[in-house]
Amino acid sequence: MIEQDLQHLKALSICHYVMAGITAFFSSIALFHIGMGIMMVTSPSMMSGGSGGPPPEVFGWMFILIGSCVILIGWTYSVLIFIAGRFLAQRKHHLYCLIMAGVSCAVSVPIGTVLGVFTLIVLLRPSVKEMFQANQEKRPSPQGSSAEFFRGPAVDQ
Repeated sequence: MIEQDLQHLKALSICHYVMAGITAFFSSIALFHIGMGIMMVTSPSMMSGGSGGPPPEVFGWMFILIGSCVILIGWTYSVLIFIAGRFLAQRKHHLYCLIMAGVSCAVSVPIGTVLGVFTLIVLLRPSVKEMFQANQEKRPSPQGSSAEFFRGPAVDQ
């Protein structure tokens, strides 16, 4: 059963990495809106379309502001999903992983919902909770280096 739990956690971790990449990619589409807004502000004559006057400058600023907000929120969410995947691989921060699974269920419909549900199913198993708790007890004090975050879990053989 422990081997199966480890495989499930590894698969979920990989799926979280993929989900983070997909989210970052689709959030980056708003770069087009930022570019269009910059073009509206800097050279409004190009946006007139041959008939009538150029659009008001406020429209350009709205494109820039809304596009920037979409990118900021999307990239932040991508980083949070990536960190959850990393914590799943390291079997650390059980509560954070549970919270991010719940957020994924609500925010990223339908792919995030599927990923969040499967993550919740795995994380709520008693054997997986014990793995996280055992790993928490083995962890050194919080004053350790941040390089441990990128190394991953120590494998005992």
